[in-house]
Amino acid sequence: MRKVHPEFAYQSRELGGQIDGILGDPPNRKNYANMVNALVGEYADGGGIDDVNMLSFALVDHIAFNNPKGLLAESEDYEYGDPAKVLAMASCAGAEAAKMYAAIGENCPDLARQAIITAFLYKNPRLWDDDDQSLDQLSANDDGDDRHDDDDVTDEFAQMFDQDGADDVR
Repeated sequence: MRKVHPEFAYQSRELGGQIDGILGDPPNRKNYANMVNALVGEYADGGGIDDVNMLSFALVDHIAFNNPKGLLAESEDYEYGDPAKVLAMASCAGAEAAKMYAAIGENCPDLARQAIITAFLYKNPRLWDDDDQSLDQLSANDDGDDRHDDDDVTDEFAQMFDQDGADDVR
């Protein structure tokens, strides 16, 4: 298991939620296909929304990953990396999807890099380890030594409303 940048982990989870939301319950495959086709067409024509999740959503059903280990290594840094290197690690089949892939590499290479890695992580969740952000995990090291209880009024708070500016509160 490999750690990935937290933003990539977040974007991957968001992509899953977006796919589930578009599919709906019960799944409407026609609606989903129409949405994907519309996005692919927009990006293929050089437009599209400047958003990692929208671009990964357009890519996810068309992309093939030629170098999984390389993409996993690239997932450690969200902001910086070599877009050309990442673009060479994947490809898209089909005329419109291949046109989209070439267009995003030319028009928005940094966004394309992030979207390709996000789609890769979404499709390969067993290759990487997501940080546990559950409340149980976040409170694991909390030893309960908070300075003030939630229901106590502190002197600092009480002095905010002291009109005389006196140090003692009566």
